[in-house]
Amino acid sequence: MIIGVPKEVKDHETRVGITPAGVKALTEAGHKVLVEQNAGALSAFADDDFQNAGAEIVGGAPDVWGLADMVVKVKEPVEKEYRNFRDGLVLFTYLHLAPLRGLTDALLEKKVTGIAYETVRDKAGTLPLLTPMSEVAGRMSVQVGAAYLEKEHGGRGVLLGGVPGVAPGNVCIIGGGIVGTNAAKIALGMGAKVTLVDVNLNRLRELDDIFGGRLYTVSSNSYNVEAAVREADLVIGGVLIPGAAAPKIVTKAMVEKMKKGAVIVDVAIDQGGCIETARPTTHSDPSYEVNGVVHYCVTNMPAAVPYTSTLALTNATFRYVMKLANLGARAAIHQDSGIAEGVNTYHGVLTYEAVAKAQDREWKPVAGVDVWD
Repeated sequence: MIIGVPKEVKDHETRVGITPAGVKALTEAGHKVLVEQNAGALSAFADDDFQNAGAEIVGGAPDVWGLADMVVKVKEPVEKEYRNFRDGLVLFTYLHLAPLRGLTDALLEKKVTGIAYETVRDKAGTLPLLTPMSEVAGRMSVQVGAAYLEKEHGGRGVLLGGVPGVAPGNVCIIGGGIVGTNAAKIALGMGAKVTLVDVNLNRLRELDDIFGGRLYTVSSNSYNVEAAVREADLVIGGVLIPGAAAPKIVTKAMVEKMKKGAVIVDVAIDQGGCIETARPTTHSDPSYEVNGVVHYCVTNMPAAVPYTSTLALTNATFRYVMKLANLGARAAIHQDSGIAEGVNTYHGVLTYEAVAKAQDREWKPVAGVDVWD
């Protein structure tokens, strides 16, 4: 198979889809890898590193897309990349289609096999390709939130850990999954008072155990959420429904009651956000204010730490890349139910129910698409 690795073009996206180590393994297995010039430069992987591992360095993105059987990326394609889509192309990347009707249209029109990192499942039923970036984003959310609480960034001027004689800042985390757990770990490490809200009581029991009772756990309902965010200096949104639009847990009315200069970091923004006042932002223009509350809603937060993020991501994705390359997409989808779960579009058919519900479209399971016959 010919595998293409284009340079990411989303605003300030600095990660790369495959590392030189992955190139070496793929070429040793008999595959050809095309890497766009400078694709890994911002992740500290030079063209020479890829070339020495066996890759062919290609000057322009159209050649990478045009020659590859499978394109491996990090982030969902932006509009100027849609022209590179074609019938039969396999695209393996984060897609986050639920709020992106235009991208969904383009993938369906060109009959691209779109396999989304965020919906691939392992044998335990977890999301192994979403987990590493959720870990990074969860940990980063507290760092970012702490910085934006500084007066210079429009915040209240609160030091999260406090000092002797001055109480620490209050952090409210919405969601007890991977993002929430990692956010709690860093916030507690910084000395903040941390309240975590989740609908799953068993998960709250687990987290109480994990953090030795240092974490305040609250059952999720509108009354409790409102009370928690009203007292918070920093609110972190980390609610996920795989492949679907995130539910709006924190309403506009709740945000209006928050402290002036408080900060919201909505990590769920890739899926539309779990805070009603959240809208996608970029690293170039990362924040805005609503009712005096600073919102940071960058859709590719881990790109701020690309070396760590690229290695964490490719550690998880590479075995799937190799399986798709060795077997071909059709056979891999047939043989691996986890990869099949990752297929969001196939031969012009939408194949993921949560995306279909978010966009009010028809869908079919990938196994039910006529092309299998």
